[in-house]
Amino acid sequence: MTQKLEFSLVNSEDIENALCDRLEDVRLSRNISQNDLAEEAGISRSTITRLATHGKGISLDSFIRVMQALQLTSHLEALLPDPTVRPVERVKFKGVERQRARAKKKNNHPDWTWETMETTEKAE
Repeated sequence: MTQKLEFSLVNSEDIENALCDRLEDVRLSRNISQNDLAEEAGISRSTITRLATHGKGISLDSFIRVMQALQLTSHLEALLPDPTVRPVERVKFKGVERQRARAKKKNNHPDWTWETMETTEKAE
């Protein structure tokens, strides 16, 4: 089995290698031959071999086909979050939905009223 890798701390090549290693581990744990997996995925055995050797030259299409053949498609949704669902909207505090904080308005202007023409004329 492969060791756990912190994806946020490594480069894209290391992530690619880790994902390919995990797919290879799943294949081996299910005792599926490279030939059988290639046939089920609709790709060549040489593509499966490249996948087993850290995915060099593997297309995203081939990667997805292998995941489908291994019945791992439910994990594909975890790769990217749904942009229409905002986690903040789900957060609730004590049964009350969270609201955006607003600063209190300061009254920098003293109370004033409109002057009428009469008031202006009397002042002159």
